[in-house]
Amino acid sequence: MKKPTLLILAAGMASRYGSMKQIDGFGPNGETIIDYSIHDAIKAGFGKISFIIREEFLDSFKSIFEPKLAGKIETDYVFQTFDLKKYGIDKEIERAKPWGTGHAILEAKNQIHEPFCVINADDYYGYEAFENMVHFLTTQAAPNKYSIVGYKIGNTLSENGSVSRGVCQTDAQGNMAEINERTKVYKKDGGIVYENEDGSTHGLDANTPVSMNFWGFTPEVFKITEKLFVDFVHQNQTNPKSEFFIPLIADYLIKNNIATFKVIPTDAKWFGVTYKEDKDIVQENINKLVKDGVYPSKLW
Repeated sequence: MKKPTLLILAAGMASRYGSMKQIDGFGPNGETIIDYSIHDAIKAGFGKISFIIREEFLDSFKSIFEPKLAGKIETDYVFQTFDLKKYGIDKEIERAKPWGTGHAILEAKNQIHEPFCVINADDYYGYEAFENMVHFLTTQAAPNKYSIVGYKIGNTLSENGSVSRGVCQTDAQGNMAEINERTKVYKKDGGIVYENEDGSTHGLDANTPVSMNFWGFTPEVFKITEKLFVDFVHQNQTNPKSEFFIPLIADYLIKNNIATFKVIPTDAKWFGVTYKEDKDIVQENINKLVKDGVYPSKLW
């Protein structure tokens, strides 16, 4: 069986962070968060890294990653663009940002032909998640069997502001029954809440499983994703801030009994960079992992 591919979402604008956090240095020798994900992915058994980026990022990404990864793992690049004609939509819709994470994975439909995993560029996930995902993709994945790594929401929050989280509900078999994207989740009065557009707040248990965009798919997902994306564009063409999130795809597949999503649990503490103020925390966490021997001080 062909080894699975790791698809890294790195086309975001990083508006809250203030710079290209995807290639910012955090490790002792300037390693990016992506470096640690790729290191874990290679160790776990992935066979290819596909970066989803904006085309103007290409030279920067190649100069940073190609020298490190040459001879270690295959790499390629997918561009997330504003071109809708490739999906049969003959109109231009002006937007400041790309169409979101669901559209990002769709852009890779012509380059991925094996089971694959999707992650964020600016999130640290830990080796266990990659190991468990490779096991799923090589032994259980099928056109009607997908997966997601479920992190406890209490282990995923920023100290410096609100975050977006896909909140998962599971059934008795450990499969996801429903996922709801909460775009404003934060700590409040010793607890955790999410805030709706009308300003109302609702509590969340700290052990609630959430998506950190760590998904497992087979290529069959592209066909249904394209149909959903085209419908989404037609419905949201006058809303320049609308985003086609991966959870929208998962929710559709589940509710229409097309596919199940195994929720792979983890107690790992996620960390990542949403705000500029998160950088010091990320560096402290990585330095501790190096000190504890999880990673060498010089990764490559």
